[in-house]
Amino acid sequence: MKLFKKFPDTITIILGISVVFIILTWVIPSGEFDKDIVNGKEVIVANSYKLVANQPQGVWAFLTAPIKGFVSASFVIAFVFLVGGAFSILTHTGAINAGLFKVIVMSKKRPQYKIYIIPFIVTLFSLAGATFGMSEEILVFILITIPLSKALGYDAIIGAAIPIVGTGVGFAGAFTNPFTIGIAQGIAQIPVFSGIEYRLVVWFILTLIACILISRYANKIDKDPTKSLLHGLEIDNAQTLTEDNIPELNTRRKLILISLFITLIVLIYGVNVYEWYINEIAGLFIGLGIVTAIIYKMPISKAINSFVDGAKDMMSAALIIGLAKGLLVIAEDGKIIDTILNSVAISAGDIPKFISVSFMFAFQSCLNFFIPSGSGQAALTMPIMAPLSDLLGISRQLAVLAFQFGDGLSNMIVPTSGVTMGALSIAKIPYNIWFKWIAPIVLILSIMALLLLLPPLFLFNW
Repeated sequence: MKLFKKFPDTITIILGISVVFIILTWVIPSGEFDKDIVNGKEVIVANSYKLVANQPQGVWAFLTAPIKGFVSASFVIAFVFLVGGAFSILTHTGAINAGLFKVIVMSKKRPQYKIYIIPFIVTLFSLAGATFGMSEEILVFILITIPLSKALGYDAIIGAAIPIVGTGVGFAGAFTNPFTIGIAQGIAQIPVFSGIEYRLVVWFILTLIACILISRYANKIDKDPTKSLLHGLEIDNAQTLTEDNIPELNTRRKLILISLFITLIVLIYGVNVYEWYINEIAGLFIGLGIVTAIIYKMPISKAINSFVDGAKDMMSAALIIGLAKGLLVIAEDGKIIDTILNSVAISAGDIPKFISVSFMFAFQSCLNFFIPSGSGQAALTMPIMAPLSDLLGISRQLAVLAFQFGDGLSNMIVPTSGVTMGALSIAKIPYNIWFKWIAPIVLILSIMALLLLLPPLFLFNW
């Protein structure tokens, strides 16, 4: 007899994990490290772990974790609502569909170029993740990649994979990401963004593998749509683009697309030069929505209705982001994260170097289940992993590389990642389907990551 007639939905999964976390607070002793402020970030003081009074969580923690999660993730949730609403104004003009259809027409006229479209866009996302740490922003771009994927004859999985896997391998192979490499190297007391030469090689290899694996699946369903993991499921996540429902790419829509392109350029520049984040990016897209309405001569009432409709479409994603953040609240209130961290550091012991660095990678991947934030994980673990690497005879650069591998690759699959789960919610892809598709890819990339840890260990000093 099956426990479920069908696989539970995302919210059910998150609530189930909440129960598991509460049980862990009764099993794992509470403990904590002393904290210090370094470059504006709270970091752990090495060798300062101590047991504290147990903080087991109960029914009340389960009931209050969601609201605490929403409060903690309020910036991201507000970002999702506002950008979703602003982007809806753009969508209602038909400019994106008209522009995408031009890409489809080009691919049909020159079919030999179609196979390069997906890898090209995946590489762009990977570069964004590797350089300025694009993360929450993919919730905006998935509104573009889903209809693009379907228009090319693929499915929503490809549309979701483009930004999720693209930024994931970008984070894993990051070379100037200030939120992961910058923080981790700063805490490890090595020059920020140093070792870039080998990291560029790592980024290229991981991105190439991601492009090959995604393209392989795309080509398979292009030849036979029934091979799609979503085949037969009633999922209405994007309107299919055909000649019958495509608006004309007139002057107004061209100007809107130019405005979108300029906005993306300003976004990249602002994030890199002025360290823009949630507030500035949300304001930028609200500005785009206003400019779009003016160019299209959209009545104020229609623009507002479009904005509200777009915000409504983000409701499910916002719920999932808040609930996922609530999971971490339970673990933090139960004070079990530092205990787990300390136990793993002690377990490293006197073991061969490759096993030690592999253990670091595995640990960072597992910890990502609890702390899917790259900067948060760096602040928590690097104060311990850096001195631990010294004791084990491993370079601190390699400890940072193991950290970024664990952070970037596992974020594509862990259900506690608000960004990934939010993106899947927008794409309306059931988590079990996504897990089935992404698990082999994460495994292949993880094996390659383990191999990429070898050269700095045995072939050259890093």
